[in-house]
Amino acid sequence: MRISVEPSGSNTILHLRGEFDTYYCSLLEQEVAKALEGGTQNIVLNLRLVKYINSTALGSILKASKTVGQKGGKLLISNPSTFCKDVLGKVGLDRVVPVHDNDEAALAALEGAAAPSKPAGSGELDLDPASVIFKPLDPERIDHFLEQAKASNPVHGHAFGKNWSGVGRMAALSPEGMSFTWSGGNTGLSPFEMGQLLSVGTGFSVKFRLPLLQKGFCEAQVNVTDMQERGDGVKVACTFNEIDEETQGAIQQYATDLDFLRQELRKATE
Repeated sequence: MRISVEPSGSNTILHLRGEFDTYYCSLLEQEVAKALEGGTQNIVLNLRLVKYINSTALGSILKASKTVGQKGGKLLISNPSTFCKDVLGKVGLDRVVPVHDNDEAALAALEGAAAPSKPAGSGELDLDPASVIFKPLDPERIDHFLEQAKASNPVHGHAFGKNWSGVGRMAALSPEGMSFTWSGGNTGLSPFEMGQLLSVGTGFSVKFRLPLLQKGFCEAQVNVTDMQERGDGVKVACTFNEIDEETQGAIQQYATDLDFLRQELRKATE
């Protein structure tokens, strides 16, 4: 990771670029210390080009916020990549360190002025770390439910094929299993039909990310244990049926890290 410094009056914008993991926490601490020693009152962390961030790095941001606050200033985050924004929301760090759409909005907030709107084409990374890719273990379910839906909904007349997979959004993750939501994508299925495809007891292969620990996709097989219809789709709960030990350990570490960060955030807000 690299950090470039942009002075702005009594404020300093630190532009972070690359992968922010444990190795670079000391670099952030050094840059924050230099800025404060140089007379900076407030610091803005621009995370637009941060492709990956782990739990230790999130802890270092919280530590930096406390350091700046002890000097009478504020630390804000601006323009986080989709990856960072999702992680910040998951652990609740955005409730302690204010997050703004861009540098101008962050600086305006420090000055108490109205925040400018985010310009179009900001270049924000569109990677979604909460994606869950799922596929029925029995390909005949695709033929039965999706092709049947195609026949009854001519507007969705394209063939899906046995290699079809859906893309949901992670709602919760634990060493025992996961839950995710699905809006149906381009299938044309109603929530009732989605519920039939994802009925209790059905087996699926899944791919998902662990934003705080692993940059690629983890893979596992799951069985559906609960399915809830919603107005815009379904919410599905699953238990792991087949999962390798490394991934299981990573999920356990992920859960441990989240618990630690949430405890630290509670202390910060007390």
